[in-house]
Amino acid sequence: MKLASLRNGHRDGQLVIVRKDLARFYDCSQICATMQQLLDSWDKYYPPLEELSQKLNTGELSGSPFEPKQCLSPLPRAYEWVDGSAYINHIKLVRKARGAEPPEDLLTNPLVYQGGSGVLLGPRDDIELGDQSWGCDFESEICVVLGDVPQGCSVTEAQTMVRLLTIANDVSLRNLIPEELKKGFGFFNSKPATAFAPCLVTLDELGDTWRDGRVHLPLTTKYNGEMFGQPEAGPEMHFSFFQLIEHITKTRSFCAGTILGSGTVSNEDQNKGSSCLAEKRMIEKIETGNISTQFMKFGDSIEIDLCHRDGSSICGSISQRIVSKR
Repeated sequence: MKLASLRNGHRDGQLVIVRKDLARFYDCSQICATMQQLLDSWDKYYPPLEELSQKLNTGELSGSPFEPKQCLSPLPRAYEWVDGSAYINHIKLVRKARGAEPPEDLLTNPLVYQGGSGVLLGPRDDIELGDQSWGCDFESEICVVLGDVPQGCSVTEAQTMVRLLTIANDVSLRNLIPEELKKGFGFFNSKPATAFAPCLVTLDELGDTWRDGRVHLPLTTKYNGEMFGQPEAGPEMHFSFFQLIEHITKTRSFCAGTILGSGTVSNEDQNKGSSCLAEKRMIEKIETGNISTQFMKFGDSIEIDLCHRDGSSICGSISQRIVSKR
């Protein structure tokens, strides 16, 4: 089942079911009004919504044309946005880019940070940038949305806690990061609003490509209309989503509607390309001693998509432009 939140004048939008081919949607507000309402009462609302989804996909319900530009973020505001960094290659490259060593427990202790979740961007929302010198960068990621998760959740227990999945652009302002990290309190100004794909999907939409708490598909990034990277999201995700859940629940519980990110998808094979500019810049420096790739400028565009092997989009694409925040 694919689900989206359409703009309707209310900040949480209108929950709709989207057909598998992302061409049409059906208004399900007579059953459940918002995405958060569904997550809060999953066992109550999932069965009737799944029934509607089947009818939409078989043609029993015709629905209406689906336009991603009419979508808010599937969760326009979330209780929490927790982002991991599960791809070791990415950690090594971006740490090297800012002259920092990877942590000694890199392979055993996941890195996570808590981002802003009060304002989340829709799939066609512009990235409003106040100053190009801040070093704006995109970061292409896989994300899951959790149900209620208790403190001390084990990897085994975590397998039943993932409700939905999507992709994100976790925007970073690279030139603001070093000074912020020197303060010892982590990211803040360097992490503006994150954007999400039009749809959240149930795990069955992924078929056998969802296994071991990982998505075994490539994540595609196009920058200014040209292919930038297509790394595989599964094999080099060192910590699975289940392991990340175990880690974040060590000292506290999380409520339904928490979004958990994989971190920037990254492969050691440079032929796969990258999911952020920082990686490409570091590779250029290693190989040539010089950095030629610049961070994003006004007018630049970024597109991110997760597709089945046949090329069909799973969640719908993120497509954004950099604009001046006046």
